[in-house]
Amino acid sequence: MTGHETSAGSNGAPPAAADKGAGAAAHQDPKVTEFGADQPQHEAPPVGFAALLGVLGVVYGDIGTSPLYALRSTIEVVSGHHPVQNTEVLGIESLIFWTLIIVVTVNYVLLVMRADHNGEGGILALTSLAQRVTADGRMRMILGLIGIVGACLFFGDGIITPAISVLSAIEGVEVSFPAAQEFIIPMAIAVIIGLFSVQWIGTGKVGAIFGPVMLLWFGSLGMMGLFEILHHPGVLFAISPLYALQFIIHHGTLSFMALGSVVLCVTGAEALYADMGHFGRQPIRYAWLFFVLPMLVLNYFGQGALVMANPSALANPFFMLAPHSMQVPLVILSTFATVIASQAGISGGFQVCRQLIQLGYLPRMRIVHTNAEEEGQIYLPDFNRFLMVGAILLVVAFRSSDALAAAYGIAVTGTFICTTVLCFIVFRKHFHWSAQAVYCTFIPFLLIDMTFFSANALKIPDGGWVPLMLGCVLTLMMTTWKRGRSLIIARQGQDSLPMGSFIARLPQSRTIRVPGMAVFLTATPDFVPPCLLHNLKHNKVLHDHVLFVTIQNLDQPEADRGHRVMVEELAHDIYRVILRYGFMETPNIPRALEELKANGIDFDPSLASYFISRELIARSSVPKMARWRMAVFMFMARNATPATEFFRIPMDRVVELGVKVAI
Repeated sequence: MTGHETSAGSNGAPPAAADKGAGAAAHQDPKVTEFGADQPQHEAPPVGFAALLGVLGVVYGDIGTSPLYALRSTIEVVSGHHPVQNTEVLGIESLIFWTLIIVVTVNYVLLVMRADHNGEGGILALTSLAQRVTADGRMRMILGLIGIVGACLFFGDGIITPAISVLSAIEGVEVSFPAAQEFIIPMAIAVIIGLFSVQWIGTGKVGAIFGPVMLLWFGSLGMMGLFEILHHPGVLFAISPLYALQFIIHHGTLSFMALGSVVLCVTGAEALYADMGHFGRQPIRYAWLFFVLPMLVLNYFGQGALVMANPSALANPFFMLAPHSMQVPLVILSTFATVIASQAGISGGFQVCRQLIQLGYLPRMRIVHTNAEEEGQIYLPDFNRFLMVGAILLVVAFRSSDALAAAYGIAVTGTFICTTVLCFIVFRKHFHWSAQAVYCTFIPFLLIDMTFFSANALKIPDGGWVPLMLGCVLTLMMTTWKRGRSLIIARQGQDSLPMGSFIARLPQSRTIRVPGMAVFLTATPDFVPPCLLHNLKHNKVLHDHVLFVTIQNLDQPEADRGHRVMVEELAHDIYRVILRYGFMETPNIPRALEELKANGIDFDPSLASYFISRELIARSSVPKMARWRMAVFMFMARNATPATEFFRIPMDRVVELGVKVAI
């Protein structure tokens, strides 16, 4: 995922040298100017009540709803072989407690969250940071592939989270109304459709009540658990890791199978890191250490105490913690909480999808900004429909949260492994830790992640194949798109006229200059765009003012301060313009070109004409892609969002010229 350039007609990636060349020119040629609006610096937000409330509403929704199913699924692994003993319940509680401490608190909160990229977190930001400190090209490619796999598994998590969370909440109706079982699936589907149908409103408006609801949710978790612990305080012995070790030693293979369900208690841990750019490191840490973690532990221990005192509560220990009169309100509250948990995954999916588009691994999709002041609040209609259909299919196919748990664990643990592997590189080369410190720190985490993944691999026949299949298909599609775009860029470079030759011949040519400003979009700034050559061939004219514009996508969240736009005068009133965008930003060409006024270029977006090459892709006589990959690439290209819409170019100012490209 190295820096690459993207034209209006592509998401392709020419050689990285183009970026370096542009930067060198900016320092050596006095006609080259770099400028642009200053980018806001990522300062640590104040850790106030409002910030903590926002963190609760967005970051901790997923992990906060894990008590609905994590303990029940784990105990059912043991109860399927023999009646559960109290010592076994203590062992399972100990495993859950220490998983929360080791995986979330130590690994993510204290270590991984240190590795921010310009204040941004998430698997793609970590990948970009690892690639930046790696010189070897082959190694950079491998790291990029790890990041893509992690992103694909994150998408799998985003599909499974609404399905399992909503199902687990609505299943609580059975506790009070057993006859309502046949309505659970229709109710779950209705909630999921409603959830995805309101995404167009925007995360800000949809999430206006998220914080207070999650505050009430976590408070309820803690109070229910504390009440049961006070009646059966013996469950607190599970804090000792000896019970976890004893459970593993005495149960052998059965304990290994149980670990596949134990990991469900940390689903959503990656959200702590992914949402760091929105809230900052400290609010997320404080909310976890001083509120979320204590409430989760109290609830898990309370469920364990209830099962030890009343084995029949194993049917649904979470809802049976509440008094009978409060079970229906608890179902309603848990449904709201699971919707919020799903919202966190959906919003994160929108961000990751946009990052992949900017990095050239996915075709353009329509991106709607739902907040004029917040760049990060976006809505992707096509991706939203993809998530909704996937979640509904999972509900219909699996029909229970216990069955879906098998699919959930693979997605979560696979993402954990990708994150830990990338941390080896980042902490060794970016933070300059010694090799011994890196190995001693992250090898144990990698072993834990691989153990959890292996335990969930046993569930592949029962549903674990879902995220694996989805990850493989998405990875294949992304690499195919990347390869196809690279071939197109290379082909255009072979067939195009060098810009220097064109500028040198222009004074001797008989080209008629007409009034106006023409903007030619090109992926390769050193070559004349095909749309200009076609315009000269058919119309025999060239505008008085010409801009050759290239969009350059960087492998960082935002463009550096003051370096959004680079402009170079090639000839009188003919300029080469490079617009730089980070992978967390959405290009807006007319708005960016207005900044040219600072360089003395009178640009009026309402009067400019934009010339775009519409690529007509064909199979060459010596194809460089397999036939089936070519078919996949062509399908993705046909369904890509038009460049005019993606780059926010006024439709009435666009001239498209067809260009045949054989690859």
